[in-house]
Amino acid sequence: MKLRRILFFLLLAVCAAGLLLFPRQSAQAARDGMSLCFRTIIPSLFPFFVLSSLFISCGAADAFARLLRGVMRPLFGLGGAGASALALGLVGGYPVGARTVAELFAAGALRREEAERLLGFCNNAGPGFILGMCASTVFRSPRAGLYLYLVHVASAVFTGMLLCRDLPHGGKSRRENSAQKPSAALSPLFPAAVQSALGGILNVCAFVVLFMVLLRLLLLLLPPGLSGNPLYPLLLGFVELSNGVAALPCSREGFVLCAVLLAWGGLSVHAQTLSVLAASTLSVSRYWQGKILQAALSVPLAFLASFRLF
Repeated sequence: MKLRRILFFLLLAVCAAGLLLFPRQSAQAARDGMSLCFRTIIPSLFPFFVLSSLFISCGAADAFARLLRGVMRPLFGLGGAGASALALGLVGGYPVGARTVAELFAAGALRREEAERLLGFCNNAGPGFILGMCASTVFRSPRAGLYLYLVHVASAVFTGMLLCRDLPHGGKSRRENSAQKPSAALSPLFPAAVQSALGGILNVCAFVVLFMVLLRLLLLLLPPGLSGNPLYPLLLGFVELSNGVAALPCSREGFVLCAVLLAWGGLSVHAQTLSVLAASTLSVSRYWQGKILQAALSVPLAFLASFRLF
């Protein structure tokens, strides 16, 4: 524990030294991060943050749970309520899935064990990022984006099946154990959802800007010739997803690495996820297990899919 604290202080000292030594580059990185937030992050995530809050508060998640209970129980051993988190996470992108899990748990729709297992596979990259960034910018092929998304969905589903294979099927959520509450009036729900989404999106943007600066400092400290190394995109993507993806080659190897990076998410995404879970009491150990497992499962799936493209 003491060693971990010392390493953390050393990392802080290195970051502070980088900010002092490279003030112009750091400021430009912050501007680039803010530009990314205004151009991409806020337009793509904010509507889904509002939607996820409304989905739960207006009772739509209950109807969704009853409808998909017959699918979620055989596949994952989970109640149907988890289907809304999985679906919103696969459509809305990081960190919508984790935010939906936290809201479902707070509302009593998920038991603690269910919510913690669900965190391991419901927080995923959205089709907007995969088709827009990966397919258009890197591989210049909509077909490649479609295959990447299918690999991403399949790896998430297989991860969920493995994480939940020993989950006890007994027990019900707090909401299932109690009488259903009457639906609240819609008029106060909408402004509350917008205000909650605004707080969530500001947290996400703050981490995007911070990690953009940290990544720029890291690049300044790395040897100049490292950019030609095949592991260079993995290093970038380990820290921040979009920069890692942008550095990938348009090849079979790049396709497989892209699937791995999408499944892992990057430290910036993990920080965003932890921020939306901060108010809950959920453990994130299953979340880390899930992201590592999903990244590993993406390798054989993407390798097989790459033969349809390259």
